[in-house]
Amino acid sequence: MTQAAELVAALRQCGLTVAVAESLTGGLLASAFVDVPGASEVFAGGIVAYQTAHKIRQLGVPAEVIERHSVVDARVAVHMALGVRERFGTDIGLSTTGVAGPDAVGDHPVGTVFVGISAHDVTRALPLQLSGSRHAIRIETVDAALSGLVAILGEQI
Repeated sequence: MTQAAELVAALRQCGLTVAVAESLTGGLLASAFVDVPGASEVFAGGIVAYQTAHKIRQLGVPAEVIERHSVVDARVAVHMALGVRERFGTDIGLSTTGVAGPDAVGDHPVGTVFVGISAHDVTRALPLQLSGSRHAIRIETVDAALSGLVAILGEQI
């Protein structure tokens, strides 16, 4: 059983729903959920906000946060997770933002990633420093997001 399948089963058992907000993963996180048969019971949907303007408009990330810190920031990941949770009316919001490459973004090197998680009364960003190809960084980000959510749920259950 894949990590996503285990997570879907756990969410189903707890009666919880999740939505995702993605930037650098570009839909891979949503795909991990929908690859699991029966995921529609717990997975509400997602927003791929690849461009900065859509992080602001679609997810409610404050423009001032992005102007001050860039989109590669823990605060942006948190706002994305909160925003998608609110927009979909789910119990959990999960987000990804960062630099998959091939070039750095400002002073953020390739592999700098933040996963945002908003579940119950816990909202946090998980900082990651990954390496490898663009594809590998995106896949590792999905794995880290799923693992991070499993850890948060373990704390809450």
